[in-house]
Amino acid sequence: MCDGGQAGEAQASAPRPAEGTALDPIALQPVDEVRITTLVDNVYDGLLTGDDRVTRAEFGSGRVTAAQFEEGGTDAGMRAEHGFAALVAVHRGATTTTLLFDTGLSPDAVVVNSDRLGVDLSAAQGIVLSHGHFDHAGGLAGLSGRLRRGMPMVVHPAAWTRRRLAPPNREIFDLPTLSRRALGGEGFEVVERREPSLLVDGSVLITGEVDRTTEFERGMPPAHQAWTGAGWEHDPLVLDDQALVVHVRDRGLVVLTGCGHAGAVNIVRHARRLTGVDRLYALLGGLHLSGPAFEPVIPPTIDALTELAPAMVVPAHCTGWRAQHALATALPDAWLPGSSGSTYRIAA
Repeated sequence: MCDGGQAGEAQASAPRPAEGTALDPIALQPVDEVRITTLVDNVYDGLLTGDDRVTRAEFGSGRVTAAQFEEGGTDAGMRAEHGFAALVAVHRGATTTTLLFDTGLSPDAVVVNSDRLGVDLSAAQGIVLSHGHFDHAGGLAGLSGRLRRGMPMVVHPAAWTRRRLAPPNREIFDLPTLSRRALGGEGFEVVERREPSLLVDGSVLITGEVDRTTEFERGMPPAHQAWTGAGWEHDPLVLDDQALVVHVRDRGLVVLTGCGHAGAVNIVRHARRLTGVDRLYALLGGLHLSGPAFEPVIPPTIDALTELAPAMVVPAHCTGWRAQHALATALPDAWLPGSSGSTYRIAA
């Protein structure tokens, strides 16, 4: 969930190291190729063109019935909503493994977009939730009939945290809370981990809790609160925030975020430290730089990413238009616009 808050509120809480043991370094096995398909994003642009790095959804994706047209139908394109979901396909030799990373906001968007792209969700071999906010987990409600029973789902144990937005002089908004019991009842095999996890024969890293080491990425404003069992308290860190990392042979790290609540630079630093791989090749996903509470974080984030010099940057979801423009200006050769239905390819 993304809330702009007020200017300066992001500086109200100091960063701290993540709890738990950091498994350092981790032997992340290199892969031959990774393809990341954005199934749900805030944006769909049917006029975007592809190249050797990205394939865009066809403009005519999603034929639907519409009696107002002579042909009896029209092309609906891809769904866009305030949420994020991606399908990650990892290729190693003759083996391909697919994981679903987040599931969007609404129960049906990820299913509708998958159908319009011709993506078979039943081929997914696992689910990873970046965190428990409902704009990344809402699509689970529509997936139970599409995925096999016993599907493993990797989550941080704080993903079940009850949260709300309580901005000054505005109505309180209670965020929908994930139910572990309900997900288990639907046949998901929930795997809770605070520490890093290796999936897909050691070739996909889930970061677990991210170390907070920068001075400028300080989390959510005071309006974002969590229930402690005794009362509501400011929840700046969103400790369940985690990212997915792949090491593409001869290229470097590919880092996929959901909202990036831990901070894009913190996440990249954490991935490099865990793996011992210095080179950041690609950064994709939400970077949470939208709104007055987070726009002051844009310049130092741009400076740090410019120094890292990634070959591909695809800011999505909650990155915000100001940060999009700044990233496109600072990293013109690396920046690619995000859009529902786009597939990004990074190969050795």
